[in-house]
Amino acid sequence: MTNLFSSFDPSTSTSISLNWISTTVGIIAVPVLYWLVPSRFMALWKTITFVLHKEFKTLLGPFSLGSSLIFISLFTIIVYNNFLGLFPYIFTSTSHLTLTLTLALPLWVSFMIFGWINNTTHMLAHLVPQGTPPVLMPFMVCIETISNLIRPGTLAVRLAANMIAGHLLLTLLGNTGSLISTKIFPILIITQIALLVLESAVAIIQSYVFAVLSTLYSSEVT
Repeated sequence: MTNLFSSFDPSTSTSISLNWISTTVGIIAVPVLYWLVPSRFMALWKTITFVLHKEFKTLLGPFSLGSSLIFISLFTIIVYNNFLGLFPYIFTSTSHLTLTLTLALPLWVSFMIFGWINNTTHMLAHLVPQGTPPVLMPFMVCIETISNLIRPGTLAVRLAANMIAGHLLLTLLGNTGSLISTKIFPILIITQIALLVLESAVAIIQSYVFAVLSTLYSSEVT
């Protein structure tokens, strides 16, 4: 390891960047699920999908079947890559802005195009919150416009920063293992296990936050 951030570098020693393969390796297991007898894992995943659909349906309204499937798929790919990055020597693709911006930017652009073409009056009304004094209206329009423009960036940076922060902490503590005494070593192991459990929770929470915020942004343009 040349430096602390080398584990988040997607380039490898070869001419082809092999680390990005971890993002799409889950597609190999998808066709198998169509031929196997439904297992407990599949029953659990169907339950999670149904709960997410009900959650997104509440945010999107009655005509939400196609839209909720898009956001459930978004949640699935993010949580899969988050968990995959917890395994040793596997590149966490969601810690790279290349992937997170690729997910956030097209969604936001499509929401904006749809909203401004079909609901122009509704989009203009969002720039001035209800009850704003007339004196503050020009400032509120500027503030709301800026907050709207930085939405894809905040989505991407939030996910990438949370993935990097926990992995860096695990890496820092792991590198000190050879430097500490044997008396403190059990404390280090317990701390690493606790951080791993915390990272597992963060992997789910950040995927859910990304999907829910994308759902909220889409519900504002309709």
